[in-house]
Amino acid sequence: MSRQYLLAADIGGTKAAVALAVAGAAARPEIVARHVYACREFAGLQPILDSFLQRPPVAELRASIAVACLSVAGPVNANRSTLTNLGWEVDGNALAVNLRLPEVRLLNDFAAAGRGIGRLAPDEIETLQAGNPAARGSRLIIGAGTGLGVGLLTWQEDGYAVHPSEAGHADFAPVDELQDRLLAHLRRSFGRVSYERVVSGPGLMRIFSFLQEIGAGLPSKQFLEATKQREDAAEVIAEFALARLDPLAVRTLDLFVSIYGAFAGNLALATLARGGVYVSGGIAPRIAAKLKDGVFLRAFVQRDRFSDLLAAMPVRVVMNPQVGLLGALLEAAALRG
Repeated sequence: MSRQYLLAADIGGTKAAVALAVAGAAARPEIVARHVYACREFAGLQPILDSFLQRPPVAELRASIAVACLSVAGPVNANRSTLTNLGWEVDGNALAVNLRLPEVRLLNDFAAAGRGIGRLAPDEIETLQAGNPAARGSRLIIGAGTGLGVGLLTWQEDGYAVHPSEAGHADFAPVDELQDRLLAHLRRSFGRVSYERVVSGPGLMRIFSFLQEIGAGLPSKQFLEATKQREDAAEVIAEFALARLDPLAVRTLDLFVSIYGAFAGNLALATLARGGVYVSGGIAPRIAAKLKDGVFLRAFVQRDRFSDLLAAMPVRVVMNPQVGLLGALLEAAALRG
């Protein structure tokens, strides 16, 4: 019997990672080809997949692809999705026809990430709070990037079942006067303000602009020069804050991480995530040092009568930004059987 392959992709609001892996019995599928695309350079998902399938060595192996699973940043219904921050409409059944595959399964990106966390190596996870994990307890995965994703895992018979969520679009709930002012500031632009408007890459830039507007400081000359040379201003803010090169960037990241921690604590209470809270997404690995300094955990735990409950929940940072791609590959392997 000839070797078969799995096609998988993790499509976010900014980048799309596509991979081809060997279909086998390994705990983690062996990736033989992978490429990352800038979504803004394409009109939709089909051209990205077409481009990947024409790359060596993928083109030579295309006839041996057994099945595909695509992780998409948006709600999935009837194997269709409209990506929240791109507006792309994706139909898995139509893609299966176009790609001449038996099945193309769409999976919400944080359902895919939840699928992947069980196969992460120890060095792909950083612990913020060891807690007292409950065997088979519910798990929560959240993550900020271009958007803000959420997934829930519950134990079912012989393993964890993953449930997608759009809780990142719940209403932003300020916890102090400064955050009240931030909410009022954002309402001028958005009317209703969700957590994703704050806890995301674009949200980090909004916090920076807000603090500048209220007189909390001015960006340094060095910072302004860096933003002219780089496309991603949020990345510059994080880097300058971590290196303590710009006081306004430092204050921005402090406020961002505090709101991030409060959001995680809210959802940990809602789901009773005694099995652990996993902080994933594109931003977390880059600011892991900041997540460890206490600001995130103080906001996470500070819950009046339920602080002890939250202090007992493990909190971990997923350092592998491709955990969603791993989850999509695992789902593809399960589809193949």
